Amino acid sequence: MSYEDNYDQTARWDAESVREAEVRTQHHATRSSAERQKLKRKGKRRRFALWLAFVLIVSAILAGVGWLLADDMCSFNKDPVETTIEITRDDNLSTIANKLHEDGLVRYKWFFKLFGKVRHAESRIGIGTYAVNSDMDYDALINRMSNKNASLTANTVKISIPEGYNVRQIIALMDKYGVNTAEKLTDAALNADFNYSFIDNNKKGDLTRLEGYLFPDTYEFFVDEDPAHALSRLLDNFNTKMSDEIMQKVESSGYSLNQILTIASLIEKETDGTDRENIASVIYNRLNNVGETYHKLQIDASLIYGLGENYTGMLTSSDLNYNTPYNLSMYEGLPPTPIANPGLASIQAALDPAQTNYYFYALGKDKVHHFFKTYAEHASFVSSSQYAG
Repeated sequence: MSYEDNYDQTARWDAESVREAEVRTQHHATRSSAERQKLKRKGKRRRFALWLAFVLIVSAILAGVGWLLADDMCSFNKDPVETTIEITRDDNLSTIANKLHEDGLVRYKWFFKLFGKVRHAESRIGIGTYAVNSDMDYDALINRMSNKNASLTANTVKISIPEGYNVRQIIALMDKYGVNTAEKLTDAALNADFNYSFIDNNKKGDLTRLEGYLFPDTYEFFVDEDPAHALSRLLDNFNTKMSDEIMQKVESSGYSLNQILTIASLIEKETDGTDRENIASVIYNRLNNVGETYHKLQIDASLIYGLGENYTGMLTSSDLNYNTPYNLSMYEGLPPTPIANPGLASIQAALDPAQTNYYFYALGKDKVHHFFKTYAEHASFVSSSQYAG
Protein backbone atom coordinates (compact mmCIF):
# COMPACT_ATOMS: atom_id res chain seq x y z
CA MET A 1 0.00 0.00 0.00
CA SER A 2 1.37 3.34 -1.02
CA TYR A 3 1.77 6.21 1.37
CA GLU A 4 -1.03 8.06 -0.31
CA ASP A 5 -3.44 5.10 0.07
CA ASN A 6 -2.55 4.71 3.74
CA TYR A 7 -3.11 8.42 4.32
CA ASP A 8 -6.51 8.34 2.59
CA GLN A 9 -7.60 5.36 4.67
CA THR A 10 -6.49 7.01 7.89
CA ALA A 11 -8.28 10.22 6.94
CA ARG A 12 -11.47 8.33 6.18
CA TRP A 13 -11.25 6.54 9.54
CA ASP A 14 -10.74 9.80 11.36
CA ALA A 15 -13.71 11.39 9.58
CA GLU A 16 -15.89 8.43 10.36
CA SER A 17 -14.78 8.52 13.99
CA VAL A 18 -15.64 12.19 14.19
CA ARG A 19 -19.00 11.60 12.61
CA GLU A 20 -19.72 8.74 15.01
CA ALA A 21 -18.64 10.90 17.93
CA GLU A 22 -20.89 13.70 16.73
CA VAL A 23 -23.76 11.27 16.31
CA ARG A 24 -23.15 9.86 19.78
CA THR A 25 -22.91 13.36 21.25
CA GLN A 26 -26.05 14.47 19.45
CA HIS A 27 -27.86 11.32 20.53
CA HIS A 28 -26.71 11.78 24.12
CA ALA A 29 -27.75 15.42 24.03
CA THR A 30 -31.14 14.49 22.60
CA ARG A 31 -31.59 11.78 25.19
CA SER A 32 -30.50 14.12 28.01
CA SER A 33 -32.94 16.78 26.84
CA ALA A 34 -35.78 14.26 26.72
CA GLU A 35 -34.90 12.98 30.14
CA ARG A 36 -34.81 16.54 31.48
CA GLN A 37 -38.19 17.25 29.93
CA LYS A 38 -39.53 14.03 31.40
CA LEU A 39 -38.17 14.88 34.84
CA LYS A 40 -39.54 18.42 34.53
CA ARG A 41 -42.99 17.10 33.64
CA LYS A 42 -42.78 14.65 36.52
CA GLY A 43 -41.78 17.51 38.89
CA LYS A 44 -44.71 19.61 37.69
CA ARG A 45 -47.11 16.74 38.27
CA ARG A 46 -45.69 16.23 41.77
CA ARG A 47 -45.99 19.96 42.61
CA PHE A 48 -49.51 20.06 41.20
CA ALA A 49 -50.47 17.05 43.33
CA LEU A 50 -49.01 18.68 46.44
CA TRP A 51 -50.74 21.97 45.65
CA LEU A 52 -54.02 20.20 45.02
CA ALA A 53 -53.69 18.30 48.28
CA PHE A 54 -52.92 21.56 50.10
CA VAL A 55 -55.93 23.28 48.53
CA LEU A 56 -58.20 20.38 49.39
CA ILE A 57 -56.94 20.26 52.99
CA VAL A 58 -57.30 24.04 53.43
CA SER A 59 -60.75 23.93 51.81
CA ALA A 60 -61.80 21.15 54.14
CA ILE A 61 -60.52 23.10 57.13
CA LEU A 62 -62.24 26.30 55.98
CA ALA A 63 -65.42 24.39 55.29
CA GLY A 64 -65.28 22.92 58.78
CA VAL A 65 -64.57 26.30 60.36
CA GLY A 66 -67.26 27.89 58.20
CA TRP A 67 -69.77 25.31 59.38
CA LEU A 68 -68.84 25.87 63.01
CA LEU A 69 -69.24 29.63 62.60
CA ALA A 70 -72.50 29.23 60.69
CA ASP A 71 -73.71 26.78 63.33
CA ASP A 72 -73.05 29.36 66.05
CA MET A 73 -74.41 32.31 64.09
CA CYS A 74 -77.63 30.53 63.19
CA SER A 75 -77.97 28.91 66.61
CA PHE A 76 -77.99 25.30 65.45
CA ASN A 77 -77.45 22.44 67.89
CA LYS A 78 -77.12 24.51 71.06
CA ASP A 79 -78.01 23.33 74.52
CA PRO A 80 -81.26 24.93 75.70
CA VAL A 81 -80.57 28.12 77.69
CA GLU A 82 -83.01 30.73 78.94
CA THR A 83 -81.59 33.68 80.84
CA THR A 84 -81.61 37.46 81.16
CA ILE A 85 -78.83 39.81 80.17
CA GLU A 86 -78.38 43.27 81.64
CA ILE A 87 -76.88 45.96 79.42
CA THR A 88 -75.55 49.05 81.19
CA ARG A 89 -74.11 52.36 80.06
CA ASP A 90 -70.61 50.93 80.64
CA ASP A 91 -71.09 48.07 78.16
CA ASN A 92 -69.84 47.87 74.59
CA LEU A 93 -69.95 45.22 71.87
CA SER A 94 -66.98 43.41 73.38
CA THR A 95 -68.41 43.18 76.92
CA ILE A 96 -71.81 42.19 75.53
CA ALA A 97 -70.15 39.36 73.56
CA ASN A 98 -68.45 38.26 76.78
CA LYS A 99 -71.77 38.17 78.65
CA LEU A 100 -73.44 36.18 75.87
CA HIS A 101 -70.51 33.77 75.80
CA GLU A 102 -70.58 33.29 79.57
CA ASP A 103 -74.31 32.53 79.42
CA GLY A 104 -73.79 29.94 76.66
CA LEU A 105 -75.58 31.91 73.94
CA VAL A 106 -72.58 32.41 71.60
CA ARG A 107 -69.48 30.24 71.25
CA TYR A 108 -67.21 32.56 69.26
CA LYS A 109 -67.02 36.02 70.78
CA TRP A 110 -64.81 37.41 68.03
CA PHE A 111 -67.26 36.31 65.35
CA PHE A 112 -70.24 37.83 67.19
CA LYS A 113 -68.30 41.10 67.47
CA LEU A 114 -67.48 40.98 63.74
CA PHE A 115 -71.12 40.25 62.93
CA GLY A 116 -72.21 43.03 65.28
CA LYS A 117 -69.96 45.58 63.58
CA VAL A 118 -71.39 44.65 60.19
CA ARG A 119 -74.94 44.92 61.59
CA HIS A 120 -74.23 48.22 63.44
CA ALA A 121 -75.19 46.56 66.70
CA GLU A 122 -73.80 49.25 69.01
CA SER A 123 -76.22 51.83 67.60
CA ARG A 124 -79.13 49.39 68.07
CA ILE A 125 -78.42 47.62 71.36
CA GLY A 126 -79.76 49.62 74.27
CA ILE A 127 -79.48 49.82 78.03
CA GLY A 128 -81.86 47.50 79.82
CA THR A 129 -82.52 43.94 80.95
CA TYR A 130 -83.58 41.46 78.29
CA ALA A 131 -84.84 37.87 78.29
CA VAL A 132 -82.81 35.83 75.80
CA ASN A 133 -82.45 32.16 74.92
CA SER A 134 -80.28 29.81 72.88
CA ASP A 135 -82.86 29.51 70.09
CA MET A 136 -81.98 33.06 69.05
CA ASP A 137 -79.44 33.53 66.26
CA TYR A 138 -77.04 36.48 66.26
CA ASP A 139 -79.51 38.81 64.56
CA ALA A 140 -82.34 37.80 66.89
CA LEU A 141 -80.14 38.48 69.92
CA ILE A 142 -79.29 41.94 68.63
CA ASN A 143 -82.95 42.64 67.87
CA ARG A 144 -84.00 41.47 71.33
CA MET A 145 -81.45 43.78 72.97
CA SER A 146 -82.39 46.76 70.81
CA ASN A 147 -83.69 49.87 72.54
CA LYS A 148 -84.02 53.00 70.44
CA ASN A 149 -84.76 55.01 73.58
CA ALA A 150 -81.37 54.31 75.17
CA SER A 151 -78.84 53.01 72.67
CA LEU A 152 -75.22 52.64 73.78
CA THR A 153 -74.04 55.41 71.44
CA ALA A 154 -76.87 57.90 72.01
CA ASN A 155 -76.42 61.32 73.62
CA THR A 156 -79.86 61.13 75.20
CA VAL A 157 -81.83 58.39 76.91
CA LYS A 158 -85.56 57.94 77.31
CA ILE A 159 -86.65 56.41 80.60
CA SER A 160 -90.09 55.30 81.78
CA ILE A 161 -90.31 55.65 85.56
CA PRO A 162 -92.94 53.25 86.94
CA GLU A 163 -95.67 54.36 89.30
CA GLY A 164 -94.84 53.38 92.86
CA TYR A 165 -91.06 53.72 92.63
CA ASN A 166 -89.48 55.45 95.60
CA VAL A 167 -86.70 58.06 95.39
CA ARG A 168 -83.89 55.50 95.74
CA GLN A 169 -85.36 53.28 93.04
CA ILE A 170 -85.72 56.23 90.66
CA ILE A 171 -82.12 57.28 91.28
CA ALA A 172 -80.94 53.71 90.63
CA LEU A 173 -82.89 53.65 87.36
CA MET A 174 -81.42 56.97 86.24
CA ASP A 175 -77.94 55.73 87.13
CA LYS A 176 -78.50 52.53 85.15
CA TYR A 177 -79.40 54.47 82.01
CA GLY A 178 -76.48 56.89 82.30
CA VAL A 179 -78.34 60.07 83.29
CA ASN A 180 -75.71 60.45 86.01
CA THR A 181 -74.20 58.40 88.80
CA ALA A 182 -76.27 57.29 91.78
CA GLU A 183 -73.80 59.07 94.06
CA LYS A 184 -74.23 62.45 92.35
CA LEU A 185 -78.00 62.08 91.97
CA THR A 186 -78.34 61.15 95.65
CA ASP A 187 -76.22 64.14 96.65
CA ALA A 188 -78.47 66.43 94.60
CA ALA A 189 -81.61 64.90 96.10
CA LEU A 190 -80.20 65.47 99.59
CA ASN A 191 -78.60 68.88 99.23
CA ALA A 192 -79.68 70.78 96.11
CA ASP A 193 -81.98 73.80 96.31
CA PHE A 194 -85.27 73.12 94.51
CA ASN A 195 -87.41 76.18 93.91
CA TYR A 196 -90.85 74.66 94.44
CA SER A 197 -93.35 75.55 97.14
CA PHE A 198 -93.95 71.87 97.93
CA ILE A 199 -90.25 71.04 98.54
CA ASP A 200 -88.95 71.94 101.98
CA ASN A 201 -85.34 73.09 101.50
CA ASN A 202 -85.00 73.25 105.27
CA LYS A 203 -84.98 69.43 105.21
CA LYS A 204 -81.71 69.18 103.28
CA GLY A 205 -79.94 65.95 104.09
CA ASP A 206 -83.23 64.05 104.21
CA LEU A 207 -83.99 62.07 101.07
CA THR A 208 -87.68 61.83 101.95
CA ARG A 209 -88.15 65.53 101.15
CA LEU A 210 -88.57 64.49 97.49
CA GLU A 211 -90.67 61.39 98.19
CA GLY A 212 -94.05 61.60 96.50
CA TYR A 213 -93.08 64.52 94.26
CA LEU A 214 -90.96 62.80 91.58
CA PHE A 215 -93.78 62.21 89.12
CA PRO A 216 -93.68 58.81 87.38
CA ASP A 217 -93.71 59.28 83.62
CA THR A 218 -91.54 58.87 80.51
CA TYR A 219 -88.67 61.34 80.27
CA GLU A 220 -85.85 62.06 77.86
CA PHE A 221 -82.60 62.97 79.59
CA PHE A 222 -79.16 63.89 78.37
CA VAL A 223 -76.43 61.40 79.17
CA ASP A 224 -74.44 62.79 82.13
CA GLU A 225 -77.06 65.48 82.67
CA ASP A 226 -76.67 67.78 85.66
CA PRO A 227 -78.20 65.73 88.50
CA ALA A 228 -80.22 68.56 90.08
CA HIS A 229 -81.56 69.52 86.66
CA ALA A 230 -82.51 65.93 85.90
CA LEU A 231 -84.47 65.61 89.16
CA SER A 232 -86.08 68.98 88.50
CA ARG A 233 -87.62 67.56 85.33
CA LEU A 234 -89.68 65.18 87.49
CA LEU A 235 -90.59 67.94 89.94
CA ASP A 236 -91.61 70.21 87.06
CA ASN A 237 -93.89 67.48 85.74
CA PHE A 238 -95.47 67.00 89.18
CA ASN A 239 -96.05 70.74 89.43
CA THR A 240 -97.76 70.72 86.02
CA LYS A 241 -99.93 67.69 86.86
CA MET A 242 -101.21 69.35 90.04
CA SER A 243 -103.86 71.37 88.22
CA ASP A 244 -106.01 74.02 89.85
CA GLU A 245 -108.84 71.49 90.05
CA ILE A 246 -106.69 68.95 91.90
CA MET A 247 -105.30 71.58 94.26
CA GLN A 248 -108.84 72.78 95.07
CA LYS A 249 -109.76 69.19 95.98
CA VAL A 250 -106.67 68.97 98.19
CA GLU A 251 -107.63 72.17 100.00
CA SER A 252 -111.19 70.97 100.58
CA SER A 253 -110.12 67.47 101.71
CA GLY A 254 -109.02 68.50 105.18
CA TYR A 255 -105.57 67.02 104.49
CA SER A 256 -102.34 68.67 103.37
CA LEU A 257 -100.81 67.98 99.97
CA ASN A 258 -98.12 65.86 101.63
CA GLN A 259 -100.76 63.78 103.45
CA ILE A 260 -102.77 63.28 100.25
CA LEU A 261 -99.59 62.11 98.51
CA THR A 262 -98.86 59.82 101.45
CA ILE A 263 -102.31 58.24 101.12
CA ALA A 264 -101.86 58.04 97.34
CA SER A 265 -98.48 56.32 97.79
CA LEU A 266 -100.05 53.71 100.09
CA ILE A 267 -102.76 53.12 97.48
CA GLU A 268 -100.12 52.82 94.73
CA LYS A 269 -98.18 50.17 96.62
CA GLU A 270 -101.30 48.15 97.49
CA THR A 271 -103.47 48.31 94.36
CA ASP A 272 -103.85 45.53 91.82
CA GLY A 273 -104.65 48.26 89.29
CA THR A 274 -108.44 48.01 89.49
CA ASP A 275 -109.27 48.79 93.11
CA ARG A 276 -107.65 52.11 93.99
CA GLU A 277 -110.89 53.76 95.17
CA ASN A 278 -111.81 50.80 97.40
CA ILE A 279 -108.34 50.73 98.98
CA ALA A 280 -108.64 54.48 99.54
CA SER A 281 -111.96 53.87 101.31
CA VAL A 282 -110.35 51.33 103.67
CA ILE A 283 -107.59 53.81 104.53
CA TYR A 284 -110.02 56.63 105.26
CA ASN A 285 -112.38 54.36 107.21
CA ARG A 286 -109.51 53.27 109.46
CA LEU A 287 -108.19 56.82 109.86
CA ASN A 288 -111.58 58.30 110.72
CA ASN A 289 -113.13 55.52 112.81
CA VAL A 290 -111.92 53.45 115.73
CA GLY A 291 -113.71 50.35 114.49
CA GLU A 292 -111.83 47.09 114.99
CA THR A 293 -108.49 48.52 113.85
CA TYR A 294 -108.07 51.45 116.29
CA HIS A 295 -106.87 53.89 113.59
CA LYS A 296 -104.03 51.57 112.60
CA LEU A 297 -103.62 51.11 108.85
CA GLN A 298 -101.51 47.91 109.15
CA ILE A 299 -100.08 48.28 105.62
CA ASP A 300 -96.93 46.18 105.20
CA ALA A 301 -95.64 48.27 102.29
CA SER A 302 -95.05 51.14 104.72
CA LEU A 303 -93.08 48.91 107.09
CA ILE A 304 -90.96 47.65 104.18
CA TYR A 305 -90.17 51.26 103.28
CA GLY A 306 -89.19 51.95 106.89
CA LEU A 307 -86.94 48.90 107.00
CA GLY A 308 -84.99 50.19 104.01
CA GLU A 309 -81.90 48.08 103.32
CA ASN A 310 -82.77 45.84 106.28
CA TYR A 311 -85.64 44.33 104.30
CA THR A 312 -84.55 40.97 102.90
CA GLY A 313 -87.57 40.07 100.77
CA MET A 314 -89.84 38.48 103.37
CA LEU A 315 -91.16 40.09 106.55
CA THR A 316 -90.00 38.27 109.67
CA SER A 317 -91.40 38.44 113.19
CA SER A 318 -88.46 40.68 114.04
CA ASP A 319 -89.39 43.00 111.16
CA LEU A 320 -93.01 43.19 112.35
CA ASN A 321 -91.75 44.43 115.73
CA TYR A 322 -89.28 46.90 114.23
CA ASN A 323 -89.77 50.28 115.86
CA THR A 324 -90.19 52.81 113.06
CA PRO A 325 -92.93 55.40 112.47
CA TYR A 326 -93.52 53.57 109.18
CA ASN A 327 -94.69 50.48 111.12
CA LEU A 328 -98.42 51.06 110.76
CA SER A 329 -99.29 48.07 112.93
CA MET A 330 -97.41 49.75 115.77
CA TYR A 331 -98.37 53.38 115.17
CA GLU A 332 -101.73 54.95 114.45
CA GLY A 333 -102.46 57.11 111.45
CA LEU A 334 -100.33 57.86 108.42
CA PRO A 335 -96.59 57.36 108.06
CA PRO A 336 -94.56 60.58 108.31
CA THR A 337 -93.93 60.83 104.55
CA PRO A 338 -95.08 59.25 101.31
CA ILE A 339 -93.52 55.81 100.79
CA ALA A 340 -93.38 56.05 97.00
CA ASN A 341 -94.14 58.34 94.09
CA PRO A 342 -97.76 57.78 93.06
CA GLY A 343 -99.26 58.21 89.63
CA LEU A 344 -102.19 60.45 88.82
CA ALA A 345 -104.79 57.67 89.19
CA SER A 346 -103.77 57.00 92.79
CA ILE A 347 -103.75 60.72 93.60
CA GLN A 348 -107.27 60.96 92.18
CA ALA A 349 -108.33 57.94 94.26
CA ALA A 350 -106.93 59.59 97.40
CA LEU A 351 -109.06 62.64 96.62
CA ASP A 352 -112.18 60.69 95.55
CA PRO A 353 -112.37 57.44 97.54
CA ALA A 354 -115.25 55.02 97.18
CA GLN A 355 -117.89 55.31 99.89
CA THR A 356 -117.86 51.92 101.62
CA ASN A 357 -117.89 50.28 105.02
CA TYR A 358 -114.78 48.24 104.24
CA TYR A 359 -112.02 47.97 106.83
CA PHE A 360 -110.15 44.93 105.53
CA TYR A 361 -108.95 43.43 102.27
CA ALA A 362 -106.85 40.43 101.23
CA LEU A 363 -105.43 39.14 97.97
CA GLY A 364 -107.10 36.08 96.49
CA LYS A 365 -105.67 33.43 94.21
CA ASP A 366 -107.59 35.16 91.44
CA LYS A 367 -105.03 37.98 91.86
CA VAL A 368 -107.58 40.57 92.94
CA HIS A 369 -108.28 42.02 96.37
CA HIS A 370 -111.36 40.92 98.28
CA PHE A 371 -112.86 43.50 100.65
CA PHE A 372 -114.58 42.93 104.01
CA LYS A 373 -116.46 44.97 106.58
CA THR A 374 -115.49 42.95 109.65
CA TYR A 375 -112.43 41.15 110.94
CA ALA A 376 -114.44 37.90 111.16
CA GLU A 377 -115.19 38.03 107.43
CA HIS A 378 -111.56 38.82 106.71
CA ALA A 379 -110.27 36.00 108.93
CA SER A 380 -112.66 33.52 107.30
CA PHE A 381 -111.31 34.39 103.85
CA VAL A 382 -107.68 34.25 104.96
CA SER A 383 -108.19 30.72 106.31
CA SER A 384 -109.92 29.58 103.12
CA SER A 385 -108.44 27.97 100.02
CA GLN A 386 -109.15 31.18 98.05
CA TYR A 387 -106.51 33.20 99.92
CA ALA A 388 -103.29 33.78 98.00
CA GLY A 389 -101.17 33.82 101.14
